[in-house]
Amino acid sequence: MFSPQGPSLPELVVQALSSVERGYDLLAPKFEHTPFRTPDSVLDATADALRPLGPFGQGLDVCCGTGAGVRILKPLCQGRITGVDFSTGMLAQARRAHPDAEWVQADVRALPFAETFDLAVSFGALGHFLPAERPALFAGVYRALRPDGLFAFPIGAPPPITSGQYWALLGFDLAMQVRNAVWRPPFVMYYGTCPLHAVRDDLVAAGFSVTTVPLTALGRREDGSPRCRLVLARRT
Repeated sequence: MFSPQGPSLPELVVQALSSVERGYDLLAPKFEHTPFRTPDSVLDATADALRPLGPFGQGLDVCCGTGAGVRILKPLCQGRITGVDFSTGMLAQARRAHPDAEWVQADVRALPFAETFDLAVSFGALGHFLPAERPALFAGVYRALRPDGLFAFPIGAPPPITSGQYWALLGFDLAMQVRNAVWRPPFVMYYGTCPLHAVRDDLVAAGFSVTTVPLTALGRREDGSPRCRLVLARRT
């Protein structure tokens, strides 16, 4: 599916019936050829928004996957670049693509760092955490940052209820709820559980000061609002 190099439908079914970790281990060799990989347009828009705020020292990619985010960290950071993920398969692909970075296998809900990094980024990962799990994730990122360190990640505006995308994402979330109710282990991936206002509240509760900037390069909705914003959470 998706491209000749991407996973087949049977492979996707096996992955979807696995745990999150096992599913990504299986998907890893073909992940770069799926729509799940963060598009370069999002990475580039994020880099453009962060560049005036740098340069930074050491950088961290949270839930790094195959390391796409490391591509933007390298020109933004003057120090060591580290990626952290819990999937062995995804980290193996990341090491091949970026052998000069450091790769750490860990559960990001319990990050093993303390006041180490000046910039942390994350792409496309929030849907893998239930709302009750976000406080632990954000608290760990807060601890990992040095004072005045920055945690940045893009978050898309919700599609209008009249759009096909809205109903497609809602249908996906409902299907995942049914799947997780009847099948173990669960595969946590939801599109509607991380609205901006809820994410902002959790970041503030973790100790961050939070602002957002529009990523105008990614376009605007019909009402003129940006399709995507970059959340800037600073450790104060």
